[in-house]
Amino acid sequence: MATSLLALLDDIATLLDDVSVMTKVAAKKTAGVLGDDLALNAQQVTGVKADRELPVVWAVAKGSFVNKAILVPAALLISAFMPVLITPLLMLGGLFLCFEGVEKLMHSLGAHKAEDTKHHDELARAVANEQLDLVAYEREKIKGAVRTDFILSAEIIVISLGTVASATMGQRVAVLVGISVLMTVGVYGLVAGIVKLDDLGLHLNRQAQAWKQALGRGILAFAPWLMKALSVLGTAAMFLVGGGILLHGLPLLAHGVEAMAESLGWLGAFVPSLAGALVGVAAGAVVVAVVALVKRLRGGPRPA
Repeated sequence: MATSLLALLDDIATLLDDVSVMTKVAAKKTAGVLGDDLALNAQQVTGVKADRELPVVWAVAKGSFVNKAILVPAALLISAFMPVLITPLLMLGGLFLCFEGVEKLMHSLGAHKAEDTKHHDELARAVANEQLDLVAYEREKIKGAVRTDFILSAEIIVISLGTVASATMGQRVAVLVGISVLMTVGVYGLVAGIVKLDDLGLHLNRQAQAWKQALGRGILAFAPWLMKALSVLGTAAMFLVGGGILLHGLPLLAHGVEAMAESLGWLGAFVPSLAGALVGVAAGAVVVAVVALVKRLRGGPRPA
């Protein structure tokens, strides 16, 4: 009996170790979505009154848990009964990441400057309007953030599922649940901290001590740069992750990249990432062009 117990404990330890390793791999692969997730959710809270920021973040976090409670079982059912769909779903997720990345580049280059200016003006008028139904406004902000989270959560789950496709069902459950909890707690914990940076800076700036005032001013100056950095890093990671997924899904191209990397020695370590990013930009540009053409033919507005 003692031997059986030790064997059982050894099996459990091995299983937990395997799950830990696979969870780390999945977390690395979903890092591309994380930066974008942080920036998007922090921006979603913009316009909410300061004393309501944390309750709104908590409401969106609860919505995120609900999203993942729907997506994880769906992903597990697909992996159990239709595993052939995992690779196509993974490719679609990678393609969507690349599409979003090109859209963000277009925004940053001013391709949609008029739309952005109009949105910011409407937001400013809404916040300044004393007749505004703040409860309804806040509810709409939460709904929008939860919808955004559903898309990003789907990307995270699909990418994670691709890393554990050959694992046992128990390991798949453990990894997907672990990633879901880790990403939700991590993202919304950081979002809560980011949206309160301004309040911390203002609080310190009102203190009597000169060093606290200086620190407060530094935080106030740093907060906008942090948002920009998250957006830039998130966009770059979307191309790296999304393009890498597409690259691995095209065996001939992937083998060519591997052969080139081997021929370049130590410089070859950078080739897969660079190739993935280039594939991501190219694929995203094609999808953006197709979407714009379809909308133009249908007489609809250009993609935002």
